[in-house]
Amino acid sequence: DRYLSGSDETLSPLTRNPSVTISIHTRFAFSLDKPTDVLLQFEAADIPEHEILSSSLDMTEAEHCAHVPAQDDIGTRIWLRAQGDFEVDYRARVRPIRQLAALETLQPILPHDMPGEAVQYLFDSSYCPADKFQPFVEAEFGGTTGGARIAAIKEWIESHFTYQSGVSDARTDALDSFVERRGICRDYAHVLVTLARASTIPARYVACYAPGVEPPDFHAIAEVFLSDPETEGGGTWQLVDATGMADPAETVKIGVGRDAADVSFLTSFGPNDFRRSSVSVSRED
Repeated sequence: DRYLSGSDETLSPLTRNPSVTISIHTRFAFSLDKPTDVLLQFEAADIPEHEILSSSLDMTEAEHCAHVPAQDDIGTRIWLRAQGDFEVDYRARVRPIRQLAALETLQPILPHDMPGEAVQYLFDSSYCPADKFQPFVEAEFGGTTGGARIAAIKEWIESHFTYQSGVSDARTDALDSFVERRGICRDYAHVLVTLARASTIPARYVACYAPGVEPPDFHAIAEVFLSDPETEGGGTWQLVDATGMADPAETVKIGVGRDAADVSFLTSFGPNDFRRSSVSVSRED
């Protein structure tokens, strides 16, 4: 396959950064009044762009528990069927080893040259109504293409948005956030993904862990598909954080999707009482 992603094993070692080890500790708890199916996604993805040095997972015993592949085979989900109080305690030490490139240097890929894995990320999704933003991106970023456009979009979001908790919820989409000009990492990622798709650049939502995120929590960033500078005719997925908090060289992916709905760390198919959560991510000395 001439198209490479950030998780492709054939990426040149010259573009990888194996020098940083990230320590992760996640805990959360919820309660279910009756037997309920729950889908979890919180573990560091076991993919070639990560070296997982160690991991441990302690969970309350459930009636049913099974790991299943997540979207694009990046990460795993856990199906549970449980009742009563349920707790999760997850620890991992991960060394990110991925292709890194300056966005401004990456060229666009014409739609007819895109592989199937990227095409789906050109389309609108529940939280990313990209079609509505085509006039805006042409007016605001019309002199740019490819990675230069993504860099301009990122800079525009950084300069026009305010990071603020409590102003968005599970119903807030990119159009709402664009109007409000404020939100949290989820909202920033949705806007960047939407403006990239409106520019005919495939973009997907990434749930991740990263040191330096304030307040400490599960983090969300974007990933865009552009030409690979190391492989003629190839493509590469590159991480982009419009909040500026996550360094791609130190980011640990949990999973990817069209938007936040695809990579929620907890999806309950019935009522649940979410009790508490804590996320700690740090660089090891």
